[in-house]
Amino acid sequence: MSEASLLRAAWVGRMAYGPALDLQRSLFERRKAGRVTDSLLLVEHDHVFTLGRRGMSSHVLASAEALQAVGATVHETDRGGETTYHGPGQLVAYPIINIRDAGLGPVTYVRLLEQAIIDTLSEHGVSGHRVVGKTGVFVGGEPGQRPADGENPRGRKIGAIGVRVSAGVAMHGFALNVSTDLDYYRHIVPCGMPGMPAASILSETGRRAELEDVGRRAADHLATFLQLRLEWVQSGSLAA
Repeated sequence: MSEASLLRAAWVGRMAYGPALDLQRSLFERRKAGRVTDSLLLVEHDHVFTLGRRGMSSHVLASAEALQAVGATVHETDRGGETTYHGPGQLVAYPIINIRDAGLGPVTYVRLLEQAIIDTLSEHGVSGHRVVGKTGVFVGGEPGQRPADGENPRGRKIGAIGVRVSAGVAMHGFALNVSTDLDYYRHIVPCGMPGMPAASILSETGRRAELEDVGRRAADHLATFLQLRLEWVQSGSLAA
């Protein structure tokens, strides 16, 4: 099997958003230049709200004082999408992939990321699904549906996706709530959808999954869909 068909993946663990973005960008530029193969970073971030290319500062509802009180920062970034949250208990996957070499367009690639989330959730007893016209993975039905008395709100979002593609190479990726503190979502208009509730594997099942284990299974699914051979490495070897 050729080097071009290799996906080198690393469990990075806890990392602030800024350094993770710098590492991504380094890999992204080297991948575009053909100096490295496809890569995957699996990260758990400190509390941060990120604004994508369509994000608006007004979608961060908390004041600077309130953000400081909850230990969160705000970071503008160049991914697609609007405003979202990253934090402890959430798996963030950053595939740096030459989707052109894989024969994928951006939309097909996003659908592939959604399917990797859906299949990973299924292994943890959670039924995730797509919603027509919206990016990401949901549980419980369509967003905005009125729940029956005593039921959870429907259309809860459990997985968010935002990517950037340049010269056929994709960066950024997806965030999957595993044991995330969902209360942080009240500080933003998530993905431009006011009042949309969030969900996690923990909130849906009552069971706490190990973040690294969830990440490794998501990586397996992603590599399979991309028809790449998965190789686990230390995060430092990707940064070198």
